[in-house]
Amino acid sequence: MPSLLGIDNGLTVTKAVIFDESGNPLATARRRLPQSMPKPRHVERDLTGLWRATAEAISEALSRSGRPASDIAAIAATAHGDGVYLLDRDRKPLGPGILSLDSRAGEIADQWLGTPVVRDALALTGQLPHASAPSAVLAWIKAHEPERFAAIGHILAPKDWLRFCLTGTIGTDRTEASTSFTDVRGQDYSVQALQIFGLEALIGALPPVSGSAEIVGHVSPEAASMTGLKEGTPVVAGLHDVTASALGIGGHKEGVAALVAGTYSINEVVSTRPAVDARWFCRNAIKPGEWNNMAISPASAANYDWFLDRLCKADQARAEEGAQSIHQLLGPEIEKALERPSSVFFHPYLYGSPFGATPSAGFLGLKGWHDRGDMLRAVLEGIAFNHRIHVDALREGFAIDAARLTGGISRNPVFAQLFADVLGMPVTVTETEEAAAWGAALCAGAGIGLFASPQDDPRDLPAIERTYLPDPERSARQEARYRLFRDMVEALTPVWQRLDAFNDDNGGARP
Repeated sequence: MPSLLGIDNGLTVTKAVIFDESGNPLATARRRLPQSMPKPRHVERDLTGLWRATAEAISEALSRSGRPASDIAAIAATAHGDGVYLLDRDRKPLGPGILSLDSRAGEIADQWLGTPVVRDALALTGQLPHASAPSAVLAWIKAHEPERFAAIGHILAPKDWLRFCLTGTIGTDRTEASTSFTDVRGQDYSVQALQIFGLEALIGALPPVSGSAEIVGHVSPEAASMTGLKEGTPVVAGLHDVTASALGIGGHKEGVAALVAGTYSINEVVSTRPAVDARWFCRNAIKPGEWNNMAISPASAANYDWFLDRLCKADQARAEEGAQSIHQLLGPEIEKALERPSSVFFHPYLYGSPFGATPSAGFLGLKGWHDRGDMLRAVLEGIAFNHRIHVDALREGFAIDAARLTGGISRNPVFAQLFADVLGMPVTVTETEEAAAWGAALCAGAGIGLFASPQDDPRDLPAIERTYLPDPERSARQEARYRLFRDMVEALTPVWQRLDAFNDDNGGARP
């Protein structure tokens, strides 16, 4: 029986997941990925170490599956987007990979604000440049590391590095190509896009573009030796992890908001026309003539994870001892808090926000009689409210009547119902443990003709999903709370700016 290998390389973990042809996971293996932070705002990764960890995960998944490597019919990878992994002209790593959490180029992105760069970039590429965009990162390298810039031979996305390690071929796919340098209407690379950022010298370093389900190489002898894969196994181009997650939960289509509640608040919808707006990225979807419109901020479930790590350590240990989900364990406590009035609010801006770099996280309205349940409720509401900010923007541009939600926290029914009540629309959660890896595997299967297209999911989705409908009374209460949440954002903006000044060496004093 044929099986498919989907590789999902995130910011902290790389995973290898083997699926059967019906979409059932047969084996999963993970390896943690260390990050290096040699300077403030620099977040990097050793490329050789990434490949070694991924190869180990593949080898372990093969062993766990109990099937021969010859059963793997095709392979595809997905990985975190933005940032850049660079090779020199000899196809050797040109320094460490720069991750999407890296913000060294923030100053350059800020300098572009209010200049023709921002206006022209939005009009031509369909998105505003930001700190971790390849455009800003490469401009930073040009300004601060000119020798490295001059040596650039190939500009890769993270999953393209894994493809290179598997096959020895260099290239990318449609979804990844559109992170900075494509014409939003023509959907192909544009020299003018490079010129906007002063990067026209790199036109020859951009990787060739293939379809996400197109076979782009085969497992090399060296990769086979490291992973246990069979030499010659087809490898397809793969796709950006945001798109892969939406695809893996059946949400990469018109009319549906695909939501990923993870480190980032990711909210996306497919359109058959390019719709350019500063509030979202208009990037290539999987199919030509379709666009994936993504509204994103680094302000989602990572805030909940932070709260669990700081204030729920004993509960986490108890959940692990009892082989129970921490979400299930805390569910009743959160439900009780949602049933009673509360003045507690939380802005989930520990790691960033939709309103720039200065907003920070914090509780408001906290009184002595409030307990941990009230705080947990506020954290979860804050996460849902932040997603709604993005969904509301997308609803102004596109007809959206339902949402699909993924991310570890989505397995908590209380959280999924909260999303439905906050958004005021049905929210569906599928029993997909590894949505991004399955999205990559769908591309692999389509590449060898096992599926008609990546959207041809063989699973019986209605049988493995649950839809949460908004409750009118709860939705009305959440609407009032959301409005106050937004009012507080506006009121706190100048305060956040003053608070952020205390991160400077001068202790907050401004000249």
